[in-house]
Amino acid sequence: MSDEKRLTILHAVSEAVPFLATGGMGQVAGALASALATSGRNLNVCVVTPLYANFRDRFLPQMKYLGEAVVTLAWRTEYCGVYSLDQGGVTYYFVDNRHYFDRERAYGYYDDGERFAYFSKAVFAVMDLAGLMPDVIHSHDWQTALVPVYVRTRAAEKYGGVKTVFTIHNMEYQGKFPQGILTDVMDLWEDEIGLVEYDWCINLMKGAIVCSDRLTTVSPSYAREIQFGGGYGLDAIIAEHSGKLRGIINGIDTVTYDPAADPLLDKNYTYSTIEDKLKNKLKLQQLFGLPKAPRKMLICVVSRLVSHKGMDLITYMMDDLLKLDVQFLLLGTGDHEYELFFSERAVHNPDKVGVNISFNPEIAGKIYAGADVILMPSRSEPCGLTQMIACRYGTIPIVRKTGGLADTIRDCRAGEGNGFVFDEYSSGLLLSTITQALDLYTYREEDWKNLMREAMRCDFSWETSAQEYADIYEELKDA
Repeated sequence: MSDEKRLTILHAVSEAVPFLATGGMGQVAGALASALATSGRNLNVCVVTPLYANFRDRFLPQMKYLGEAVVTLAWRTEYCGVYSLDQGGVTYYFVDNRHYFDRERAYGYYDDGERFAYFSKAVFAVMDLAGLMPDVIHSHDWQTALVPVYVRTRAAEKYGGVKTVFTIHNMEYQGKFPQGILTDVMDLWEDEIGLVEYDWCINLMKGAIVCSDRLTTVSPSYAREIQFGGGYGLDAIIAEHSGKLRGIINGIDTVTYDPAADPLLDKNYTYSTIEDKLKNKLKLQQLFGLPKAPRKMLICVVSRLVSHKGMDLITYMMDDLLKLDVQFLLLGTGDHEYELFFSERAVHNPDKVGVNISFNPEIAGKIYAGADVILMPSRSEPCGLTQMIACRYGTIPIVRKTGGLADTIRDCRAGEGNGFVFDEYSSGLLLSTITQALDLYTYREEDWKNLMREAMRCDFSWETSAQEYADIYEELKDA
């Protein structure tokens, strides 16, 4: 492809590493942009994201101030400062508005609808100030779902020829608001309500599904599930637009997550020196106050403590699990009932259970390196990164067959595999699968090591996925 045909791709996203990541979307958006920039395809990759207070002071000295604009949001006129930063082959643009983004958290406020309607409008102000005319705008989840809607409506005169891609990271969060904000906040007209109205409310994700030129989600299995019972009410809308839907599995940053070079590890190792993983296990047991036990299976959970992550299954079988010759560690925060349950089990079983109720990436890294098994018995899981990171470190996932877990983990009991997979959402089946894993671990040590090596050899890098996204961009440009 010649320079004249170089494609400019602008990602509109509410968070992105290395600046902010509250969950998987922020990790994915930043990693995907970086992978696209180094993919070997002729792409000019840009990202626009809010300038949040929690990283402003650290990065602002490196940024270039491009200017300011006025963003109109119905009857409001709001300041929009624009900064840029080139990093890793990607140009990042930051939207500065302290009224909306100088807050303790990124989300969870009464005016979130207004905040991200503003941000979606500000994306076009950024393009105006930067002199950008992208070939494709790629927006992510409900926070930027209005971008493809505005391309069809408010911004159509100037940007109507721009193609749009919308990625669903999690169907559960759709951006639902009362109908009254349509004209007062969203800056849409009454006769445009059909674009965003669903089930008697404003549903921003529905608007993006309808208005985008291409629709993606984060695994092939999840793309099927959200059309048939897993769409949280939008199944029929997604099925209607299934012709433009594609499931593309997420990747992980294999440079950051590398047991051979990870600075968090007490002992680095590769699949050729897998015995050195044991040193990390012993340190992890010590960190959580458990007895050092080299040959006692260490089962771990790194998760949000909510029911759809399978926490109810784990609580139902926990007493039976603790009758086995295992240790159990948990890191995470979430629903108070689960936090209390696991904390109490740790108090009553100090030699078998260690719990840390927090979000702590450093400790999570030590768990990936030191655990024998990681549990992900999710009711639903769009993609999941934890199981891929665990494999990278030779920690064996036990997962339920759903979404991205089904697409990334192959059951070793059915032949060559990289983990254990069970189908039915059942605490009994989860316990049975753990028991079979324990038998393999205890009585067939060399087979277990081979399973670890197989897991570590899996390629979960972003390279293949980035090529699939680049294909979509080129298809859109040629359409």
